[in-house]
Amino acid sequence: MAEQRGQQRGAPRSPSMAQVAQRAGVSHQTVSRVLNDASLVKEETRLRVLAAIEELGYRRNFAARLLATNRSRRIGVVSAHLVLHGPSMIASAVQEAGQAEGYDVSLIGLSEFSVEALESAVDRLCDQAVEAIVVAVAHREAAEMTRALQLPIPVVIVQGVVAGQPLTAGIDQEAGAIMGVSHLLDLGHRHVAHVSGPREWTEASQRRLGWRRAHEERGLLPGPELDGDWSPASGYRAGLMIAEDSAVTAVFAGNDSMALGLLKALHERGRRVPDDISVVGFDNVPEAAFFWPALTTVAQDFAELGRRALSLALAAVRGDEEASTDLIAPSLCVRESTAAPRQSRPA
Repeated sequence: MAEQRGQQRGAPRSPSMAQVAQRAGVSHQTVSRVLNDASLVKEETRLRVLAAIEELGYRRNFAARLLATNRSRRIGVVSAHLVLHGPSMIASAVQEAGQAEGYDVSLIGLSEFSVEALESAVDRLCDQAVEAIVVAVAHREAAEMTRALQLPIPVVIVQGVVAGQPLTAGIDQEAGAIMGVSHLLDLGHRHVAHVSGPREWTEASQRRLGWRRAHEERGLLPGPELDGDWSPASGYRAGLMIAEDSAVTAVFAGNDSMALGLLKALHERGRRVPDDISVVGFDNVPEAAFFWPALTTVAQDFAELGRRALSLALAAVRGDEEASTDLIAPSLCVRESTAAPRQSRPA
């Protein structure tokens, strides 16, 4: 029995689609097209791919089911940075929406984004004969790289998108930033500082743009900008610098985690929130209401995003490949971390 278990543990894994593609001298997209019986593949190429499948013993379990029924009732999701609130909530929302519609959802998480990691994830999902793929990766190059794969199945992009693009669903990040910063400006603050997310994230750029536009709409110059990386530690470092600038009366943090670090730094340096400095975050994490003080923040409707992403994917599976949707409007949760600035004291 022990010997048998050892043999099982040491048994070779079934060949992947990537190995079939390598043996046939084609791309994994071509292998996927052959498995999906697409008409765009030349007969010579198709025969070469089928020969590689036979030679390697590629198991077409999910693929065979798809070819027999033309439906696998399975949706794939590729997401990155699942340790962060936004990506994890989006992935969960798509899974829940899929299950509500009777679909299995296969999720592949990427710890870091790269072309190789994206291609590998897509390859693994195609091995499962998913009917469509939802890509939830906020890196500024993710959407372009995904579309460059030219997959034979629909792909819906749900992060880093703009309104009106086909097969995209998203939350209006710029509008959310404008909403949060405008709240501070309405209270009487005039130069709101910003702790931004990573430069390579599209959503960080969109929130930064909203911060600037909220000032431009009122003919004001924004306050200082400090770089962050979504972590509380980066918010804390930015907060130490902001605490030394007496001209700063309000800060817009790119997410709630950085706002948490910012609040700690301000407390340590004796800058009271909101008496001395008001703080607005972004995301409305469940803990935001329990920060000290409770955090005013921009909320995103991830459940609605998951439903829209799945709806677009299923519409595309039915043949409506030009389906598109408006961006989802965020909302503002006003709590105790914001107030009007104190009046200037006489010298």
